Amino acid sequence: MTAEIVGCRACPRLVAWRELVGREKRASFADESYWARPVPGFGDPDARLLIVGLAPAAHGGNRTGRVFTGDRSGDWLFAALHRAGYANQPTSVRADDGLELHDAYVAAAVRCAPPQNKPTITERDRCLPFLVHEMSLLPRVQVIVVLGKFAYDVVAGLLSLPRPRPKFGHGVEAPVPNGPAVLCSFHPSQQNTFTGKLTVSMFDAIFTRAHELSR
Repeated sequence: MTAEIVGCRACPRLVAWRELVGREKRASFADESYWARPVPGFGDPDARLLIVGLAPAAHGGNRTGRVFTGDRSGDWLFAALHRAGYANQPTSVRADDGLELHDAYVAAAVRCAPPQNKPTITERDRCLPFLVHEMSLLPRVQVIVVLGKFAYDVVAGLLSLPRPRPKFGHGVEAPVPNGPAVLCSFHPSQQNTFTGKLTVSMFDAIFTRAHELSR
């Protein structure tokens, strides 16, 4: 599965962008070799918690090769997972930094870094089989935390969430008949964390609730 994801070149715009970023690089990472390929999920194969984000960051996962690794959103996510007991350390800076997840798995709806962090609907739909396959390999998942409305819409569609669906909002829960609970969170992007739309206590509450729902 990992090889299939990493080798994908189905979306010309995304392939061109991720490789351009990997060549031009950010000045602070000029001496690093960028991954510049699709990014597979990461975590515990026996996880009861699945976390789904939007897509790798251009200079985060697209650089390091691990989802939510090497960017500010990942700083927030893995620090929260560590406080909640899901991670062995609070930081995720590179793929070989020793990070381990316990009872949690992290993936993205789209596996390539998109320009302006905005994949098209066609690009999203081409990528969905990867998430479907990964979810099929996580049979113990009881809770899916979706980071942002984009991820919520993707997961709600995959799980055929009954309509009318609950409107996306931080802390909103969407029970799935005979399936995992879906728990919504604002994305830990700088746009949300710098403005106070998402605070540490708000984010921690999501994973406290995830623990409760997965018991």
